[in-house]
Amino acid sequence: MTDPMSQSATIDQIMRTSAVIPVLVIDDAATARPLAAALVAGGLRVLEVTLRTPAALEAIREMKQVPGAIVGAGTVVNADQFASAMAAGAEFIVSPGLTERLARPIIDSGVPFLPGVANAGDIMVGLDLGLTHFKFFPAEANGGLKALKALAGPFYQCKFCPTGGISESTAPEWLAFEPVLCVGGSWVTPKGADMAAVTTLANAASGLRG
Repeated sequence: MTDPMSQSATIDQIMRTSAVIPVLVIDDAATARPLAAALVAGGLRVLEVTLRTPAALEAIREMKQVPGAIVGAGTVVNADQFASAMAAGAEFIVSPGLTERLARPIIDSGVPFLPGVANAGDIMVGLDLGLTHFKFFPAEANGGLKALKALAGPFYQCKFCPTGGISESTAPEWLAFEPVLCVGGSWVTPKGADMAAVTTLANAASGLRG
């Protein structure tokens, strides 16, 4: 069986590794490795570091030092960011939306890719590119689970990671929907929390599926 840590991992394998993918905004790279260790200790191995801060790329490098961590780059919106993320060692790429210009080089590289979709048109663009796994974003603002259920009917071949506005209390309902392989969330890393608290939250989140 392929280890999701390997370069040959698919986005499907990565999405099935953890019920919740923490969406991380790192302001200080010095906190990255302890944070990754706390999350992995709690059972959340797949970590999305958003490219929203100057510390993000160094944070990816630091988190990759933690055994068991599968570290990807999120909020990737152009080819330059993709190149920088790959140079930092990102193991998967997440984007908030989907354009062919962004998707082509990522697909050609073979790195696991989770592009954002918000509607049927976005999904059809993805299908044209050979993609079947998507980030439904922003999930709650886009009509929530009711909207995703409506989209999943005609696009029965697709799998999703809803992200945006999902909480510990609402995640189980999303995860109970078969096309949803995981959810993205930030509640497992609240501001000011110590690492013991993060591990406790991660442990609770890792048990939400099933």
